[in-house]
Amino acid sequence: MINLRLPLVTAAIAASLALPVAAETRVTYKSAKTASSYYQMGVQIAEAMKAGSEGDIIVTVEESQGSVQNVMEVRARGGDYVFTTPPVLVKLAQAGKAMFDGKGDPAFDEIRALFPIPSLTMHFVMSEDSGVTDFAGMEGKTILLGKGSFGAREGEKYLGLFGLEGKVEIADVELSGAVPALKNGQIDGFVTAGSWPAPNVIEAAASTGVRVLSLSDEEIAATKRAKLVIPAGTYTGQTEDIVTTSLPVAAFTTTKMDDDTAYALTKTFWESKAQMGADAAWWNGVDQALMANITGKIHPGAQRYYAEAGIELTDAQK
Repeated sequence: MINLRLPLVTAAIAASLALPVAAETRVTYKSAKTASSYYQMGVQIAEAMKAGSEGDIIVTVEESQGSVQNVMEVRARGGDYVFTTPPVLVKLAQAGKAMFDGKGDPAFDEIRALFPIPSLTMHFVMSEDSGVTDFAGMEGKTILLGKGSFGAREGEKYLGLFGLEGKVEIADVELSGAVPALKNGQIDGFVTAGSWPAPNVIEAAASTGVRVLSLSDEEIAATKRAKLVIPAGTYTGQTEDIVTTSLPVAAFTTTKMDDDTAYALTKTFWESKAQMGADAAWWNGVDQALMANITGKIHPGAQRYYAEAGIELTDAQK
C-alpha cells in the first residue's frame, strides 16, 4: 500500500532544514592595533554583547591601524560596521579637511554615533628621581614621546605651547620601551595617551615610582582639549587628583545599520558597562557626562534607547 503522507512529511522536513537555526546579528568592530588598550576594549565589548544578548549579537573584532583608517573604511562597509574614532575626526571627514582633504565622500555624511568609550587621556609621566613636578621643571630632561601616535603628536604640541621646544632632549626609543628606559635611567619621563588607568603608567608607578603631571586651567585652555580628572589613588603613590586633557572617543556606525541593531548594541553596552568596569577599570571613567562629547548625530536606533533611559540629547545629536 502506498503511503500518501510520506511525500508531505519529507517536504516538511526539507522545509524545516532550510530555515535558519537562530536569529543572529553579526557585527564587525574595528578599533586599534592588537597591542593597544582599545583593542582589548573591543574584545570586552564583543564578549559583553554576546552575553548581554544571549548570543543574538556576535561581534568580530578587527585590528586597525588607527582612527583615520576606521573612518575611511566607511566608504566600502555595510550596515554591520562599527568603528571607534574621536568625534572630531568625523567632523573633519564630513568637511573634507585636514587628513581628509581631497578624500571627501558622501558616505561620511551617513556616520552616526552609538555610545562613548574611554577617552584618549594625556599622561606626562616623570620619574620620582627626576624631581620634576610641573612642566617648567622638564627643561633639560630627557623625554620619550614615541613615534607617530596621537600621544606623540600631542606631547610635541604641548612642549611647544609651554615654552619647552628645543629645551628638552627627545629620546629615540619606542613607547613600548618606556618603562624599562625609565627604570634604567635612560629617560626622565615619557608621554603616553590612552585610556586610564594606563597599563604602562600602572607598571611604571608600581616598579619605579613616578609623578604624573597636572595641568593648570590656563594650560588646559591653551591645548583646546577637554579637561579630565584622574582620581587620587588610581596609580601607586598618587595622593592627589591628576588634572589633564583628553580627546573624546566614541563608537560609530552608519545609517546603513538598521535601527533595531543600533538599539540593541547601545542598550547592551550601557547595561553591561558595570560588569566591564569590574573587569577593567578604564570603563569606570565612562558615564552619561561623556555623551556631551559626541558632537555629531546619534543613530536613530541608539536615540530610541537614550529616550527610554531618560538620557537627554542635544538638538545637534538628533
